[in-house]
Amino acid sequence: MLVDGFGRKVNYLRISVTERCNFRCQYCMPEKPFSWVPKENLLSFEDLFLFVKVAIDEGIDKIRITGGEPLLRYDLDKFIAMINKHKPGLDLALTTNGFLMKEYAQKLYDAGLKRANISLDSLKDSVAQQIAQKDVLKNVKEGIDEALHVGLKIKINMVPLKGINDVEVLDVLEYAKAKGISIRFIEYMENRFAKEKLQGLSAKEIESIVGTKYSFEEIGREGSSPAHMYRFEDGYKFGIIDPHNHDFCEDCNRIRLTAEGVLIPCLYFDEAMSIKEAVQKGDILEASLILKEVLKNKPEKNKWSNDDTNETSNRAFYETGG
Repeated sequence: MLVDGFGRKVNYLRISVTERCNFRCQYCMPEKPFSWVPKENLLSFEDLFLFVKVAIDEGIDKIRITGGEPLLRYDLDKFIAMINKHKPGLDLALTTNGFLMKEYAQKLYDAGLKRANISLDSLKDSVAQQIAQKDVLKNVKEGIDEALHVGLKIKINMVPLKGINDVEVLDVLEYAKAKGISIRFIEYMENRFAKEKLQGLSAKEIESIVGTKYSFEEIGREGSSPAHMYRFEDGYKFGIIDPHNHDFCEDCNRIRLTAEGVLIPCLYFDEAMSIKEAVQKGDILEASLILKEVLKNKPEKNKWSNDDTNETSNRAFYETGG
């Protein structure tokens, strides 16, 4: 069992397999050129898998594949199959912008993927294009439909931004509800790579918008999930993720690994250690020791808050997958 310095059990590993992305979303990396880390700087799937085996054997039982956009990494389904074969039944999920999902959904499902979170920030072509800086909506919606068709469990993620897509909160919720898909509204997380002067809706503002049409009750968080959950009278549930609230830090169960082998104890913090040299040498013991050292240094809380400090993260979310 993996335990951090504050006694929290850690059983969830998020793996960013690439920092490359085919979108340039306003809240993530709108100004970043379409370049990428040289292939030789990335850990191979075999090296990543060596660490994954160590992590699973130490107690990790939930893995999420992220990016950048993970479907840009060639043969991702083979990496998923390697993990699934090592521990069948592992909670194995993916976070994606959905643009390529129609093409890969069947392969991913056959490889052992169980679930996928797909970003859908607007149901209007022009607004989706404004946010992603690319004509994306048709592909994303087709990707959602194909993922459901092959049998993947799907959640929708939406980042509501003031003056951009905030008027679509109910529309996107009702789109998800009609398809039997859960939705998570994510408060915009301030970071220095995002477009200047962006403002997101707060959890209270999202609640207020939903409340103009629906009656619901707050039912709290489910397990270690960062989302506060709400339930309609008909039983449908939606969630809001508020990174400015520290309550989910109390039982945070996750660590993150980048495509270059950097093991990160907290999404916000810049402190990290590399397992790259250890896994490339096949040194399982060293990789295990690094994992435990990172856990020992895992902070008690993130740095976002509701006070007036206005701190922003230096961490590029396209490197860690959010």
